[in-house]
Amino acid sequence: MNSNDVSRQATTALARNLLDSLDALIAHARDEDKPLEVDPFRGELFELFVTAEAAGLVQEEADPDLTADGLCRSLAERWGLRAAAQESVESEAKFSSEHVDEMRLLWSVMRMWMEWTYAWQRWPEFHRTEKTS
Repeated sequence: MNSNDVSRQATTALARNLLDSLDALIAHARDEDKPLEVDPFRGELFELFVTAEAAGLVQEEADPDLTADGLCRSLAERWGLRAAAQESVESEAKFSSEHVDEMRLLWSVMRMWMEWTYAWQRWPEFHRTEKTS
């Protein structure tokens, strides 16, 4: 196994651990009936974002993809939301209240993740240091 394969496996394992931690954090907030937008959940979520960003997983074309869209796809798949949405359309029935709650949680995560990504990308633009000669 070459170093690229080892690096790829490590990145994939990190992404899986981050996704597992994110899933557990969301479940904890749901169980506590607390919004993700307040601490301690917001702070813990931000720490996961920082780790994903440092690993290059929130950039476009990242593989594994932990951009906001990538998180949405992964969590929706884990939670069965894709299948539930398809079933809802096919049967012309409403989403269950459980699935609606999961969609709300997913949207909260995505919104914060997108905002942090945007701020992180724009940071250098607003924090340039002046060179003195």
